[in-house]
Amino acid sequence: MIRVGVDVGGTFTDVVLERTRNGEQEVVVTKVPSTIHDQSEGVVAGVLQVCRAAGVEPGEIDILFHGTTVATNMVIERNGAEVGMLTTKGFRDILHMARHKRPHNFSLQFDVPWQSKPLVKRRNRIAITERIMPPDGSVEVALNEDEVRAAAELFKKRGIDAIIIGFLFSFLNDAHEQRAKAIVREVLPDAYLCTSLEVVNVIREYERFSSTAMNAYIGPKTALYLKRLEGRLRDNGVTAMVRIMQSNGGISTVAKSSEQPIGLLLSGPAGGVIGGRWTGGHCDTGNVITIDIGGTSADISVIQNGEQRIKNPRDTEVAGLPVLVPMIDIDAIGAGGGSIAYIDPGGAFRVGPRSAGASPGPACYGRGGTEPTVTDAQVVLGRLDPEHFLGGDLSIDPERSKAAIAEHIAGPLGMDVTTAALGILKIINNNMALAINANSVAKGIDPRSFTLMGFGGAGPLHSVALGEMIHAKDVVSPLQPGITAAMGLLVTDLQYEYTRSVVAMLNSADAETFAKINAVADELIAEANAQLDADGIAVADRRFRKIMECRYVGQGFELRAEMPAEPLREDNVKVVIDNFFDVHKQQYGHAFRDQVTEGVTLRVVASAAVEPLRLPSLAEGGRANPDDALLHVRKTVFEDGVPVDTPRYDRTKLLARDTVAGPALITQHNSTTLVPPGFLATVLAHGDIRITRV
Repeated sequence: MIRVGVDVGGTFTDVVLERTRNGEQEVVVTKVPSTIHDQSEGVVAGVLQVCRAAGVEPGEIDILFHGTTVATNMVIERNGAEVGMLTTKGFRDILHMARHKRPHNFSLQFDVPWQSKPLVKRRNRIAITERIMPPDGSVEVALNEDEVRAAAELFKKRGIDAIIIGFLFSFLNDAHEQRAKAIVREVLPDAYLCTSLEVVNVIREYERFSSTAMNAYIGPKTALYLKRLEGRLRDNGVTAMVRIMQSNGGISTVAKSSEQPIGLLLSGPAGGVIGGRWTGGHCDTGNVITIDIGGTSADISVIQNGEQRIKNPRDTEVAGLPVLVPMIDIDAIGAGGGSIAYIDPGGAFRVGPRSAGASPGPACYGRGGTEPTVTDAQVVLGRLDPEHFLGGDLSIDPERSKAAIAEHIAGPLGMDVTTAALGILKIINNNMALAINANSVAKGIDPRSFTLMGFGGAGPLHSVALGEMIHAKDVVSPLQPGITAAMGLLVTDLQYEYTRSVVAMLNSADAETFAKINAVADELIAEANAQLDADGIAVADRRFRKIMECRYVGQGFELRAEMPAEPLREDNVKVVIDNFFDVHKQQYGHAFRDQVTEGVTLRVVASAAVEPLRLPSLAEGGRANPDDALLHVRKTVFEDGVPVDTPRYDRTKLLARDTVAGPALITQHNSTTLVPPGFLATVLAHGDIRITRV
């Protein structure tokens, strides 16, 4: 069995190949520059390169896992499809009015993204005569099929081929949406067409309409990308199954991802969180704060007791727009190796979020970049050696870094280049520390009992400084920091989620209510089984979890509460209620256990485990600052600004229980781990490194 994971970042595309031969696993990793104009070019280049490194033919790959930022970039850059919408008469402007929220309450110049950059222009939102009524989904006004056909003809005339249908209360009765879809399909047989119930079958018309609009906005280009990727892989001899990383931490098929690309909006960073959880497992720590620092962004998440957190539905948004799909709780900020340092018009010293990206890249790359970046600061301080950068695959020029910092920062501020470089790192580290606290302390997590795990190409250069700033218990540098997100793809389960609105007072539920909830759960499980049948998953390998999204009566949004595996009954409904109270206490610091709990949405999570990635144990070493791994000694600048002799160690030559005392740099192909003075790095059984203060 040969499996490949490919994670596309803003600067580099990371690739890992895992092969099982004679009962033993072999892991080969590589990095190639990302091709932003068409990510599939970089993906295929990376796959071919890792195959050459592993000595295998592309056709021998059995399965390829892919994390992509195609969908996310489309929303951020606002270059998706032109979308048409059919909705209930009188509700044409739901997407404009939204929830009447002000993104910034006290700003006079705030931007409202759903109004300034709508996913569906008003002229393309056509109102249709129809009306479904609560609470039973009865038809108050029949669907006017002539209006639907006329609207479809108008869309055809305008050249719109991405169309959504979202009617009021359709989650109670989807007959009108399905009939309208059939009519539109007759007029536009090749259109990218979806109903709100197919995307998010839940209560709340604004969030449901917006999520469906998002699905259609990114749908055509995402489907085209995935089709082009499969074609380019086949043209290069790769005939393997392709699976795509989802925002919820699971993987899905190309067909399913093309139909519902809304599930890919956090595809890129999700692999890193899964990789961090897996690494924490074999480092004997279930409490981990992960920070994935690449070239353009830093993605932050928390793993508590070995489980990644799923965002509250009120927080699942992308570029300021609500997206009602499950997402791992990840915060992303514009901070990475390519983040540009500059003096703003007011004279303030800033770093990021603007990035030099893969092209032209930092000044030291010599590819046309002239502005100083975080990577340039690391080079000036002697923390990145030219001959060891990406194992020597990428040449860097320290003089270009010095010139860029001198011209843009040191000169204007009247300081020397070393001080300016230290200033760049202090600013970017403070930005990241604030973001870490927002994802941990502000959500009830005490970092003092957590391990900070820094990965991505730049993560281990910053992780000790960040660990000190947030008072983390210790710091871990994974075995392959620059490839951790790609490795996470190889330990991710196939996973789907199915939802249905089932509004019910749980405390006073009767037999009829329980029967209704259990019937919905059975229907969702049947849907999941149909999908798993199509994927060829054996019945014995399937797993199902039931979740009830609950709230107090009158509360605005819900929290996820685990349900019992068996049908819900009067004697076990308290399990759901107590789970809701516990989650509410963790999220908000209190729980009103004497109040009535309302179930709003039933969710079934269907999954199938993949073969786990197993790392071999290193040979025992137990050496202190081993000479066998020493490369050379060079001057390096740390926080005090004084250059000190700092040894470089080859990470591939370190053995289990070896220790390296700071100051030191531990180098490898895809990253460099910084061990400052006063810290000790200890190599763990599988090659991960734990760094603690002496």
